Amino acid sequence: MKTYLFIDGSNLYASQYELFGPQRYLNFPKFIKEAEKKIKVNFNKIYFYASYSPRPKRLNKKQVLYLKNEGLFYKSVKETKNVFFFKGYRSKTSGKEKEVDVKLAVDVVEKASKGEFEHLYLLSGDADFMEALFAARRFDKKANVLCLENKIMYKALRFFKTYIFFFFPKGHVLAEMSSLQRVILPRKTLIEKI
Repeated sequence: MKTYLFIDGSNLYASQYELFGPQRYLNFPKFIKEAEKKIKVNFNKIYFYASYSPRPKRLNKKQVLYLKNEGLFYKSVKETKNVFFFKGYRSKTSGKEKEVDVKLAVDVVEKASKGEFEHLYLLSGDADFMEALFAARRFDKKANVLCLENKIMYKALRFFKTYIFFFFPKGHVLAEMSSLQRVILPRKTLIEKI
């Protein structure tokens, strides 16, 4: 049975930056390996959707650190086995991300309709993707949600098995919920210093 992982990459990047700050970033290959081990799954394919932050003409120190962190994180993603990296773009007027969310949702539905996978995992804290998960379910696919501890798709808890990754030590604590699976990850081994 094939299992695909779809990742809202910009959401994941923002989550890990908020958790670890500008001097550290989540080592994506190690994170995936540990996640597979903890939730007892093997991702046959990983679809990662993101866009790089716009680069201002004049950079302050904070922006330099942010862009360097982002570059290192996305580099680690691209070095991961079985990853298909979709790069969207940013609007020149608003700076907002374009194509990424729509492409992710369409791919979930299209690949489900073609029977490319039996199980799907979505890594995001954004409830906008729930309709794509419901569509996959209508094609008899099993859908699960993965979130980092600081960006939880609370609405998904009612409808999908949801795994929340906590980075020990320092992880947040949540009340028990029947559809919630807490997954404790070793912070020290998954974080890289810049």
